[in-house]
Amino acid sequence: MDIRKADRKDAWGVLALALLLWPDSETDPLFEEISGLLDDPEAGIFVAVDEKTLAGFAQCSLRRDYVEGTSTSPVGYLEGVYVRATHRRQGVARALVSACEGWARSQHCTEFGSDCLLENQLSIRFHHGAGFHEANRIVCFLKRL
Repeated sequence: MDIRKADRKDAWGVLALALLLWPDSETDPLFEEISGLLDDPEAGIFVAVDEKTLAGFAQCSLRRDYVEGTSTSPVGYLEGVYVRATHRRQGVARALVSACEGWARSQHCTEFGSDCLLENQLSIRFHHGAGFHEANRIVCFLKRL
């Protein structure tokens, strides 16, 4: 399994995986976002390649706004990680996260954050297993005006 930074030729493959991770997304806007991130110096997309198949991807970025539990800025941030079912439980997601962490270090970050929904127990277990610790739990509110 090869882990590498994605480039333009990976855009459609990353889109296919991203739609599996974020199924409520619309294809065209998500493709535009991915394409933009591939050229953004403050973002990184990494892919896991098994022979010629994209087995997974991870997207990370630099966040300059406050990130829960952090004391520095910018903070490297894991925006999403997805691995095809056929390649799970083989360390692919951890390798992708590790690539994101390495990228964040190269951007002079000393902290790396992430988040998930409170009810996403699979993601919480993954984060713990990947060396993250919980910084906080919040409930978000909205009022229509």
